[in-house]
Amino acid sequence: MTEASSIARSTASSTVWSAWVDAACDEVAAAGRWRAPRQFDARGHDGLLTPDPSRADSQPVVSFASNDYLGLATHPAVVAAAHAALDQWGAGSGASRLVTGSRPVHHELEAALAEWKGTDAAIVFPTGFAANLSVLSVFAAGGVAVHSDELNHASIIDGCRLARADIRIYPHADLEALDAALGAEASTGRRSIVVSDTVFSMDGDAVDLEGLAAVAARHGALLVLDEAHAVLGPDLAGGTGAGGGADVLQVGTLSKTLGSLGGFVAGPKRFIDLLVNRARPYIFTTAPTPGRRGCRIGCHRRGPFDRGRRTANSAVRAGGSPGRSHRTGRPSVSDLAFGDRGRRRSSSCLVGPIAARAVGAGHPAPHGGTGYVEAADHAVGHPQRPTGRPSGGWPGRRGWPGGTSRRPVNRGRQCVLTE
Repeated sequence: MTEASSIARSTASSTVWSAWVDAACDEVAAAGRWRAPRQFDARGHDGLLTPDPSRADSQPVVSFASNDYLGLATHPAVVAAAHAALDQWGAGSGASRLVTGSRPVHHELEAALAEWKGTDAAIVFPTGFAANLSVLSVFAAGGVAVHSDELNHASIIDGCRLARADIRIYPHADLEALDAALGAEASTGRRSIVVSDTVFSMDGDAVDLEGLAAVAARHGALLVLDEAHAVLGPDLAGGTGAGGGADVLQVGTLSKTLGSLGGFVAGPKRFIDLLVNRARPYIFTTAPTPGRRGCRIGCHRRGPFDRGRRTANSAVRAGGSPGRSHRTGRPSVSDLAFGDRGRRRSSSCLVGPIAARAVGAGHPAPHGGTGYVEAADHAVGHPQRPTGRPSGGWPGRRGWPGGTSRRPVNRGRQCVLTE
């Protein structure tokens, strides 16, 4: 092949890919789902929002789109603990945990998390997403049947895909349907996993945790609980053995509760040992930085988390029904109503679907409000997720306009008030 023909072939290949990328971007934009990061200069929940960093048109706002639910990211004790870890061990870990990257602060944090959750052991991951990927890719391998709630988080969905598991999607929070599906699976002799969020961030409803554990125990299924949004509960009281006979793995995130970044899995020691030896996001990732781990230790050692959780529980309970799960009546951080559009706009609030069960642009707000929101909408699909609209509408989605055949799904984190 001559140099000229090689260049021509390379140019043609580049043109093919450029055309594909342009078409893909146009498709996203045409669907009304084009997103871009917005600069938010803040220390805490209030700061300057710049929709386009190339322009100097910042607006002072108060953010209700943060997942720092208890406000611990700027707590003096937490920041001081992070500084202390940086001073002692430096900015980076220098290697993966199984090489030379495992610092004393990592082990101290894992011991604190296991004590908090009442389990034998815990393992820390760089993110909550990586924690779910690890659990499902390790335990759902080898022909296991995974029974997954239809509204589970995207990290659970991707974990199931990565494991190439046989996935069974059950209707949201429908324990009778789950019980029947597990019963039908018994004849195959395969092991089963039940995986569910404990608080569903988009609706703010909480699972019947005791009922879910009882169903899993009755069929000998491993119960995997994603507790990322369960800042105020529900909790699996008693830790190890509290699943009513079921083996339980509790997956948590350290950003939403402890004001930093990372994920963890707590459970029986041998289960955690298996994750250490088989979870690729743990084995092949540089250990999380000491500073990130130090701030979490500060949350537990000095009490900011416990105090913050008590304060939030008291505030939400005092707020009445808008601050409670519309299914269970339990207090829920993610189920808050913000009133009418005019008041919200004049207050310069930055809100998100995590905070107010937000709807897509142009749809009326739930809870009888008159405001509208424009959501950064991912619309992540679930493998084998049921399609079509059931009679009477989707549970928990009564505010959606009638007549649609597809349930809208807001998976974005931030949105702004719009006309």
